[in-house]
Amino acid sequence: MPPARRRLGEFESARKRIMDLQLTDKLALVTGSTKGIGLAIASGLAREGARVIINGRSEASVNEALANIRQDVPDAKLESFTGDLSSAVTTDALVELFPAVDILVNNLGIAEPKPFEQIPDEDWRRLFEVNVLSGVRLSRAYLPKMKQQNSGRIIFISSESGVQIPAEMIHYGMTKTAQLAVSRGLAETCAGTGVTVNAVLPGPTHSDGLDKAVKQMSSGKPFAEFEKEFFANVRPSSLLKRLATTEEVANLVVYVCSPLSSATNGAALRVDGGVIRACF
Repeated sequence: MPPARRRLGEFESARKRIMDLQLTDKLALVTGSTKGIGLAIASGLAREGARVIINGRSEASVNEALANIRQDVPDAKLESFTGDLSSAVTTDALVELFPAVDILVNNLGIAEPKPFEQIPDEDWRRLFEVNVLSGVRLSRAYLPKMKQQNSGRIIFISSESGVQIPAEMIHYGMTKTAQLAVSRGLAETCAGTGVTVNAVLPGPTHSDGLDKAVKQMSSGKPFAEFEKEFFANVRPSSLLKRLATTEEVANLVVYVCSPLSSATNGAALRVDGGVIRACF
């Protein structure tokens, strides 16, 4: 077992002995939760006793995710919804099926490395629709009910790319900056309530989405060689000097979903391995 994963397992075992995140039976929707960071977040919430709605675009991917989580968390309380939540019609169908949630994790997102001169208008619109408007629509649907019950959590999965815009995918960076603006603005509307809205900014993370980008960018190089060159040339400010695991990102998200995070609101929380050169 790699040292990072061994340390993560040791941390999980220790945390279970000393901390209850008070998430038992909370209903959580994690969009785009069949793979990568979304799947890790869903697994983490299920491990803490939450009821988790798994979402993906195909029935096969949703069923596979359900099986993977149940293998890891045999007593997981899981629901499912199959559909592309970048569509307003699909979002309406979801809200009709689940009229209220305690936790909304806007994780759905896509990325593609592409030179700026080769990004047509339709690509800008497509990324904005998927990465930004999906979360806007769901927040608009669920936030009023959270305010009525004076409790709730909304988390946008943004990125360090929303602060340090990557030259290789400017349109992606634009959507991640937009998520920061939306999450802070929504938090302002929740002042004085028990509802919090935050953004989490992962850095380079070993996920399915990144693997696809690596294949496109690496020109056939072995992954280890690409990773070393990536942190030397593309993200030289990283203090971690390796890709984070999806579980490392999920650990922060699950905490922010919990009642224990009640004093954290309107924040942009970095789990970026120190890529962003800032002390606040």
